[in-house]
Amino acid sequence: MLELDPIFDAISEWLASFLPPVVVTIVKGFGTAGVVLGVLSLFVLFFIWMERKVSAHMQQRLGPMRTGWHGALQTVADAVKLIQKEDLVPSDADRAVYFWAPVVCFAAALMAYLVIPFGEGLIVQDLNIGILYVIAITTFTVVSLLMAGWGSNNKWALLGGMRSAAQIVSYEVPLSMSLIGTIMIAESLSMITIVESQSGPFWNWFVFRQPIGFIVYFIAATAEANRTPFDIPEAEQELVAGFNVEYSGMKFAMFFLAEFINMFTISALAVTLFFGGWMAPFPFLDFIPSWIWFLAKAFTSVFVLMWFRWTYPRIRVDQLMGFAWKFLLPLAFLNIILTGIGIYIF
Repeated sequence: MLELDPIFDAISEWLASFLPPVVVTIVKGFGTAGVVLGVLSLFVLFFIWMERKVSAHMQQRLGPMRTGWHGALQTVADAVKLIQKEDLVPSDADRAVYFWAPVVCFAAALMAYLVIPFGEGLIVQDLNIGILYVIAITTFTVVSLLMAGWGSNNKWALLGGMRSAAQIVSYEVPLSMSLIGTIMIAESLSMITIVESQSGPFWNWFVFRQPIGFIVYFIAATAEANRTPFDIPEAEQELVAGFNVEYSGMKFAMFFLAEFINMFTISALAVTLFFGGWMAPFPFLDFIPSWIWFLAKAFTSVFVLMWFRWTYPRIRVDQLMGFAWKFLLPLAFLNIILTGIGIYIF
């Protein structure tokens, strides 16, 4: 198994030989952030290509085929195009708010990976309040979308931002409630402890002890990430492009990058909290590196999210809000009650 701690310790000792401790800490922080950003950027490039191919095959089309093998370099070409595009700013925009909106959105998406374990020992920091940290930091996304809508000085962008605020705040409640059952069983908020609580054969995974919690989580998390059928903030038919209608170039790319990072975040959390994290389905398969099991489960979850997008139609705003408060939230509370009864009895 690949362990990060010995690598970090060796690098820290080498840096400490000629740098002050404060500088060593700062260098380690930026280095770790750079590694995580690099890995996630590669994932996003693959996910964009994957979504195009998945959607194409579901509609009996080929998708991108001409740039690289089966269009594998199409996303790279798009990235180069976005980098070269001129960064336009509306004349009446609030320039400070307009500028910082994509930065806040991207930073919030990236910071969630501080506590997500990619494998045994592959975690930046195992906080004892890991779940609370993820819930708190991802909420900044709604702030960034409101900033984008307001700062653009565009009525369509503002409507998209306001829709996003209403949606994310609403679905944050059942999402948080859906995780309480898992916390009750694991008796911890630490991601590592939750994964270790699911050790053994695959029937020890929490998805089999928390099926209601998982269903509520996955639906609410899909809405949190603005993915179809909950992509009301970006309703192209009504709002042109929603909150990011006035963005171009790298600022648009940062919103786009954050969306796909959030999709992987949903999948990574689902794997960690419900599907045994890096654990193999059977103990005799432990010879396969833990990070391979984690990524295999997470990529399968990403495929399901893409499957959702190209299967279900977008729902109306009133249906979206009613579904959160009238269906998902009562179901989440029911799951907490049933979990408490189960723990008391068994």
